[in-house]
Amino acid sequence: MSIEVKARNKRAAYEYELLERVEAGIVLQGTEIKSIRQGKVNISDAYVTIDESGEAYVYNLTISPYDHGNRANHIENRRRKLLLHRREIKKIHESIKSKGVTVIAYSLYLKEGLAKLEIVLARGKKIYDKREAERKKDDAKMLRDPNY
Repeated sequence: MSIEVKARNKRAAYEYELLERVEAGIVLQGTEIKSIRQGKVNISDAYVTIDESGEAYVYNLTISPYDHGNRANHIENRRRKLLLHRREIKKIHESIKSKGVTVIAYSLYLKEGLAKLEIVLARGKKIYDKREAERKKDDAKMLRDPNY
């Protein structure tokens, strides 16, 4: 089982308190998967919503147009449907309704040839929480490296 990470949201752990992770499949077009395999994807602003029909969609997931694509190339920032079990969608929807919880894209990877999106239930951090996390990170770095 090979996993090849194509994109990761590095700021997510700094900006949000990560609560729970869920793996989801994505409905893609042909040129989109080819661009993902080339690594031309950005998930830093991507977020997930549940619509009124009970389907999960990811927004602001930027997949650059495929280099060798013709006029049938895909739209860069279209909404893309996520493939989740009904109970997972229900759980995510209930979490979103609670105060301050959002769902963000954390990483995009290929698993056995299929594109998977790791989404995270997250709560935004306050400025003092970010400073505290930075302080803990620096302290841990100082303990590991005596020449810090």
